[in-house]
This record gives sequence, C-alpha cells and structure tokens, in this order.
Amino acid sequence: MAILALAAGGGPAAAKATPTATPAATASPGGASADPSRPVPVGGGRHIRLECRGTGSPTVVLLSGAGGAGDEWTHVVDPAAPAAGLKPGAAAVLPTVASFTRVCAYDRPGTTRADGKPTSSTPVSQPTTALAGVRDLRAVLSAAGEHGPFVLVGASWGAMIAELFARTDFPRVSGLVTVDGASPYLRDTLTPAQWSDWMHKIATTDRGKGLEVPDYEASVAAIRDAPPMPHPLPAAVLTSDKPWDLAVGDSGSTWPAWLAAQDDLARALHARHVTDTDSGHGIAVERPRLVADAVRRVVDQARER
Repeated sequence: MAILALAAGGGPAAAKATPTATPAATASPGGASADPSRPVPVGGGRHIRLECRGTGSPTVVLLSGAGGAGDEWTHVVDPAAPAAGLKPGAAAVLPTVASFTRVCAYDRPGTTRADGKPTSSTPVSQPTTALAGVRDLRAVLSAAGEHGPFVLVGASWGAMIAELFARTDFPRVSGLVTVDGASPYLRDTLTPAQWSDWMHKIATTDRGKGLEVPDYEASVAAIRDAPPMPHPLPAAVLTSDKPWDLAVGDSGSTWPAWLAAQDDLARALHARHVTDTDSGHGIAVERPRLVADAVRRVVDQARER
C-alpha cells in the first residue's frame, strides 16, 4: 500500500494513481450498466454517486477509507495474485451483504474508483472533515429515499464519519462496525511527535488534484464535542493483525499506537473486538467474508432489538 494512502488513513483504493478523466458507466453485453451506481442530487448543484442493492432492514451503509470510492466494497484482492490489484468479485463485502439485507455504498468527493479514475461525485474544497462527511451522507441517503435504520460500517477514515453520524443521529442508527477504523483515540495513543508528523504529512499532501484529504484535528474535536451515545449499540471492531505503519517521520513505529487505539475504540463502543483477521489495513478487500460475517452478526443483533 502506498505511503500516501497510509498517511491519510485511507483504504486500498487511495493508493492508486488518479488520471484526470471522469469515468462514465459502460454498457454490459446484456444491455445493463456495468456500473450500477448512480449520481444522486444533494443540493447546491452537487451530486454524489451512490450504489444500493438488496432488500431488508436495517440498511447497511459502507464508508470507505480516505481516497477510496464506494466500489472498494465490490472489489477484492486475489490471494493468488495480490500484486494484480483489486478486482470485482461476488465474494466482496457489498454483494455478500446484499444477500441478507439492504446495503449502500457511496463515493465521497475526491475519492478514486477501483479502475484508478476519479469519482464523478461533485468535487469540494479540501481538506474535509468528519462533520462534512456526515452532512453529505445524510444528504445522499435522504435524497435517495434511504431512511434507515442504518448499520454503519466504516473502514479507516470512514469509521470517524460513522462514529460522528451515530453520535449526532443516534435514533436512526442500529449498529456499528469498524474495519481497522481510525478514531479520536489515536490522538492519545500516538506520541506527540508521531501525531505531529502525521498531521504534517497530511497538510503537505498535494491538493491540486482535488483528492480527498481528511482534517483529523477538526474531526477529533468534533467527535469529542458530540453528545455520547445514549446506550451501546450492537457493534464490532475489526483490527488488522499484520503490522503496517503510517510511515511518517522518524519517531518510531506507529503500529503499537494503532493497536492501542483499536482497543480503546472497542471498549468505548462495548463492541466485539475481532483481532484474528489475518490481514493488513485493507481488511475489506483482503478478508471480505470476515467483514461480511461481522456485519451479519450486528444486523442480526439489531433485528432482535
């Protein structure tokens, strides 16, 4: 995984190069669109690309890591040829979850599709915040007629948006799953030097291409200032067990701090903590069945309430 993707706390798709062309849906031999996602108007002349499949309640909403578009959840890494990159597959998280409930994924502005092309979601100024992500997510779900209740599944940076959504729109959330998720606890578990190096790495990212750049400082503050959840939700925290590193500065490995923050997040959410994942940071594409099984368990718990 590219250093930039890791430094931004992003998902696997964030590591790909980003050409300037905007992709369009292509027709399959049967006449249907090969890209089932669609642009949804969200006001202000903007639209966000959304894909939903399946039926049932609660509706699962998939939030990718920084830079990764929604189709990150429809693709997998081929274990036999990991260097070949991501490929679409029926065993990916989104189609698997669609077999037992309604599920949606979306392209945040500035994200990159699995084919290396930028999303067609309307660009916004960068850096962005978890609060901006919550506002966009509310807008696209409402405009598309997806009213919940929702089980939010956040990978890496997407977990911070999911947590803030749950704190500020609690009645519509029935479960949470984080997939090697970033959290405000990293502000405490990283050393001051490591946190400073990470923020510097993000701040010096080239923003001329309009790529998604998370503002962690503002987002940590927003989550900590948000009201606590009134009671615990069905939740799962999935943590990578193959060491990886933010690769910023020379202040030592960030891996121990990442694991400590995962422990803190699991305790705070009263969540089942899955640490035996046989995966690096990209659990959703490396171990999609594990993620889908965790989502199914939370969905089942939410249905029992």
